[in-house]
Amino acid sequence: MAKTFQDMMAEARKDIPEVTAQQVNDLLTNNGKSHVLLDVREKDEWREGHLDGARSLPRGFLEIKVDTVVPEKDTPIIAYCAGGTRSLLAGKILKDMGYQNVTSMSGGYAAWKNAGYKWVQDFQYTPEQLVRYSRHFLLPEVGEEGQAKLLQAKVLMIGAGGLGSPSAYYLAAAGVGTIGIIDNDVVDISNLQRQILHANDRVGTPKVESAKKTLEALNPDVKVIPYHAKLTSDNIMEILKDYDLVVDGCDNFPTRYLVNDACVLTGKPNVHGSIFQFEGQATVFYPGKGPCYRCLYPEPPPAEMAPSCAEAGVLGVLPGLIGVIEALEAIKIILGKGDTLTGRLVCFNTLTMEINTLKLRRDPNCPMCGDKPTIKELIDYEEFCSLRH
Repeated sequence: MAKTFQDMMAEARKDIPEVTAQQVNDLLTNNGKSHVLLDVREKDEWREGHLDGARSLPRGFLEIKVDTVVPEKDTPIIAYCAGGTRSLLAGKILKDMGYQNVTSMSGGYAAWKNAGYKWVQDFQYTPEQLVRYSRHFLLPEVGEEGQAKLLQAKVLMIGAGGLGSPSAYYLAAAGVGTIGIIDNDVVDISNLQRQILHANDRVGTPKVESAKKTLEALNPDVKVIPYHAKLTSDNIMEILKDYDLVVDGCDNFPTRYLVNDACVLTGKPNVHGSIFQFEGQATVFYPGKGPCYRCLYPEPPPAEMAPSCAEAGVLGVLPGLIGVIEALEAIKIILGKGDTLTGRLVCFNTLTMEINTLKLRRDPNCPMCGDKPTIKELIDYEEFCSLRH
């Protein structure tokens, strides 16, 4: 005989204990860490407000995703919904699935909120953002919480050229909220073979202005701050203070050492990339967690050993590959997910399609990040590099 809704509710009440909002508050205050708060409302209800520390698992996805959200069947679970009905039914299903300690909060979120207990509200997305970032929302490692981190992040791009173009493009597409770009160059037609931020009708335009136009057209959520200037010891600290991390796509050694030292002094991650003809490298220099650029290159090589792209040439697609790796590492750092390239150097050869990963170790004698650093302020980097050429 078919069951009615009333029959199902009666069975649920028989099998699943109910607790009041006050009891839940007392339990969480005294021993909250041992319990999982499971919010079975829909996502739009969750966004309007929820219990602090709760996990969102809409009723329609309960059977599909609960094993991921709560893998241990003996974990104490407190389920709640808007008024206490859906959570009772959800509790019955959880018990049928083998969960041994499930309770339902009577009165639901409404009773909790009316009682004046603490509740929180997550980042509020616009309807357009809910669509734009919907594929990120589906990833447990990103989700709405991670996307909010991206939208609130501030990344400083060093250069709007071959490496900066793909890096900035994908950071903007991902929704990184603020992207600062510093570059003192203008768009040249020879750039267009690889620098995808720019276009033919922008030749002669400052690269930072061209980049701003491209990125804001791609994603209006992103604020692009252009710095049409050369990065120097005089301005880097003032610029860097407003950003969370750096993506270094510069093409000269004085700037690389300058960026490294400024990041070490401020404790900010430095996502580094470099290219030469058909080969590229990428790593992350993260102060306090791994080596710095000076550990890898204590001194710059002679000028004849490090020709520029204008002198030696570069395969147009190569900076795209390395720049995208830089964007990926920046996103992982912002999200706090995955293993970054801190302490590892990825070497990419496009002719042979060989990818090698080298381990990098912090040098205890490094003058910048070693046990007894001797460099404690920025220096004249042009002179430092020229003295070793």
